[in-house]
Amino acid sequence: MIDVLIAGGGPAGLAAGIHAARAGLRAVVVEPRTSPVDKACGEGIMPGGVAALGAMGVDVPGRELRGIRYRDGTRDAEALFRDGTGLGVRRTELHAALRRRAEALGVETVRGKVGEVWQGADRVVAAGRTARWLIAADGLHSPVRRGLGLDLPDRAPARYGLRRHFRVAPWSDFVEVHWSRHGEAYVTPVGDALVGVAVLSRERRGYAEHLAAFPELAPLLGERAASGVRGAGPLRQRVSRPLAGRVLLVGDAAGYVDALTGEGVALALSTAGAAVRALAEGRPQTYPAAWAKLTRRHRVLTESLLGLTRSPRAARLIVPAAARLPTVFAAAVHALQ
Repeated sequence: MIDVLIAGGGPAGLAAGIHAARAGLRAVVVEPRTSPVDKACGEGIMPGGVAALGAMGVDVPGRELRGIRYRDGTRDAEALFRDGTGLGVRRTELHAALRRRAEALGVETVRGKVGEVWQGADRVVAAGRTARWLIAADGLHSPVRRGLGLDLPDRAPARYGLRRHFRVAPWSDFVEVHWSRHGEAYVTPVGDALVGVAVLSRERRGYAEHLAAFPELAPLLGERAASGVRGAGPLRQRVSRPLAGRVLLVGDAAGYVDALTGEGVALALSTAGAAVRALAEGRPQTYPAAWAKLTRRHRVLTESLLGLTRSPRAARLIVPAAARLPTVFAAAVHALQ
């Protein structure tokens, strides 16, 4: 029998497979798409995520990131990472590196959809396979989560993300967050001559219209688009619990607040590790508490920032406040590492 069947072959699912193999568990990943999979993502990995990749033996190329910089057209505020450096890396490169490592450890990946999930006292059946446990790592709009009835309603205004790459030399080794009353633009160096720009907003508009809200950014990018536009959303996903019988939810499938603080990949890796650890120890019931501990700071800080962005007047104060209180800003960035 398979020890761990994993729904989703993105970073969270492949990380779960790697952790399972290293723990001596047989893991099979089910993924409907051809690898590597590209998705709308800021592509900046925080130092904690970089350390997690190293601990898993995953070697991925990218651009070193020294910190976070906020900009609003008139003021700048920046904070250096204290615990190592971050990494700007193309989503496809990250996916390929994780896939190589998983294959080297003997993790099997099969093409297909998980579909309906059946659970018994000692097994779970999905995708025509039987396993002791199922890890749902099937993304923001997880079909497994929805099928288990774990989604919760959310009345907050929906936010959406759009991302495109530009063929231009990075002008900074920081992730730059440009603020406007319409939303935020995240500029991440991902190569020697490539930057990714992700725009987050509650407004449903085209990418070019969104970019026009950041007049100081557009001239730096010019007309040098290097990829198409990819979108994601609604971003916020509320989930009743990350454990349902013999199914454990990890990464975005376990719930998502917003991309505002750029921790998606780091949390995907850490929650995948916590889920497998709970299974390897024979204590799956400990996973919800471990998940809550790993994600608490992210949820609190992201919810706080998100609340400020709902008021245009409050949003205009974010960058000036960060500039006037650099110690507080640095502490917030450090908390998210």
